[in-house]
This record gives sequence, structure tokens and C-alpha cells, in this order.
Amino acid sequence: MTESKKTIACFGEVVLRLGVPHGELPLQSARFDVHVGGAEANVAVALASLGHDVAMISAVPDDALGDGVVDRLRSHGVDTRRLLRPAGRMGLYYHLPGGPMRPDDVQYDRAETAFATMAPADWDWEHLLAGVGWLHLSGVTPALGQRSADASLEAVRRARAAGIGVSFDGNWRGKLWERWHSDPATILRPIVAEATLLFGNHRDASLLLGRDFSGDGADRRREAALALLDAFPRLERVASTARRIIEPTRHELRARIDTRGDQAQSDAIVIAPVIDRIGTGDAFAGGILDALFNGETLAAVAQNGLAAAALAHGMRGDFAPLSRRLLQGASPAASDVAR
Repeated sequence: MTESKKTIACFGEVVLRLGVPHGELPLQSARFDVHVGGAEANVAVALASLGHDVAMISAVPDDALGDGVVDRLRSHGVDTRRLLRPAGRMGLYYHLPGGPMRPDDVQYDRAETAFATMAPADWDWEHLLAGVGWLHLSGVTPALGQRSADASLEAVRRARAAGIGVSFDGNWRGKLWERWHSDPATILRPIVAEATLLFGNHRDASLLLGRDFSGDGADRRREAALALLDAFPRLERVASTARRIIEPTRHELRARIDTRGDQAQSDAIVIAPVIDRIGTGDAFAGGILDALFNGETLAAVAQNGLAAAALAHGMRGDFAPLSRRLLQGASPAASDVAR
């Protein structure tokens, strides 16, 4: 892949995460921990931190909060010149960490935001995709509503027509979909049909293809990936992770990548302690893309994605500002390996 010689563009909403401090119930103390994030922005930061030329395509409110978001992206090396600055509000979500006898929870406040209210015609794709060699987006964006879904489809179709590679991360967000659409697969299938690379597992295959797949073992994960590759001829690769939660702060994770003629799966590693799980899938996507752009073997691509995801589990906040040194140090020899 040579697309990294051009700009990698990430399209999606940048949001603020308001987190209840660990060990507390909501409003037990008079503070929230605030982080800038968003699925596509997280990937942009990971790739920019690894030295890639990355631009964020989004709409950020033209106010002080929006200025702060722009500054945060710039601080990690992300090109913000393709950000639109309309009037409106910032998207939010609340993270409620779990504890004994209570799971983690996320509550969204993303309706009618500056990004979600953009009409598809407001995105000048000829301008926004100029000089771009790769476009990344995720299922979070079409889950926001019809306007964002239409913009996502137009983006991938324009990218495909211009010879730009497309990666799509399933990023299932049921709470967002249930607000407005009872059959998300009908929205997602035309978008995935334009993608070159899909980040998705057996659950994504079940949703998109309308039949059950199992994630129990490498052979069944391979079966799900091949079904996706058969259903969407333009897809070239499917990348995924498999997670086993041993206990809340101790997880087992492995990564794999499939093509029609080849596959690679990493050994499982045990990640402990898990400091912050949010954004780890986006770090995985960044690690996979980084290795693909650098021309690595399929096995090395899977390992790079796994290392990036593992590192992100130890970083507070949605962003995972990685480095080549950190990735090289996050090898199976430096971690517990589960076989």
C-alpha cells in the first residue's frame, strides 16, 4: 500500500467525553474528567503520532469549546484545515465506570449537534478529499441520523470514484441507532460495499449478512471474514480482535487479519491492569493501518494492531498518542502471552 504518501483523512464527529471519576457514582463529587475523543479522531491521533500525514474532516462548533478541540487535535499533529466551523453545539457522551456488581455504562448526548445537523450538501467532497490517499470512517457516523448516514455514503462513493482507499470500522452503537432506525444494516451495507478494509468481527458479519456467525475459535472467525469478503467484492481485508474478560482489569486479547487467500492471527496476550478501555479499538485500527501503509507482512500487521490496542488500555482518555518506540516495546515478549 502506498496511500500513506498522501494524506490520510478521517471523517467523523469529534466529541467531549465527560467521565465520572473511577470509584464514584454520578455527581458524587462535583467534577467530571473531560477528554476529547471520537472514533475517527482517535484513529487520526494514533496515526499522526506515528508520523503519518493525517487530516480530520469534521464539523466543530465555532466557539470556545470548538477552539479547544481544534487545539487538542493540532497538538497531536493532526491537520485541522479541513474542519468546518458552523454554529451549534458540541457532541457529548458520559462515561460511567463500573464497579462491583455494576457494569460500565455510556450515555450519549449527541442529538442536533453542529456535526449531526450538517446537510450532505454542506460537505464539499471535491475540496475535502483533494490530495487524500486514504479515507477512514466508522459506523458511529451513520448511526447519528439520516443526514450523517447520507454524508458517509457520499464520502465513500466519492473516495472510491477518485481512487482513494477506504477503511470502515463497524463500531456498533446500538443506543444511537435505536433513536432513529430499526434496520441499521440497510444503511451500513452500501457504505461497507465501497470499503477496501473493514474492521469488523463475527458480530458485524451477523448484522450485515443477516445470519449468525460464531467467534469461537480461529476457524469460525475465518469463516465470518470470508463471508464478508464474498458479500462485498471491493473489500480486500478484514481485521478484527477477539477479547476475553478474565476480570474487570485483566483482559485477554488477540488480533487477526484476513484476505481471500491468506490470514494471520496473533497469539493472545493478557493485558493487566486495564486502565481505560475506551478508544482501544480505534488504536487497533490505527496500528493496522500504520503497518499496512508501511508494507508489513500480514502477521506483522496483526501484531502491530494488537500492540497498539494493548498500549491504549493503559492510557487514560480516548486518544492514544502512540510512538514507534512504544509499539516496538509492546511485543509478546514484553507481555503475558496466553496460548
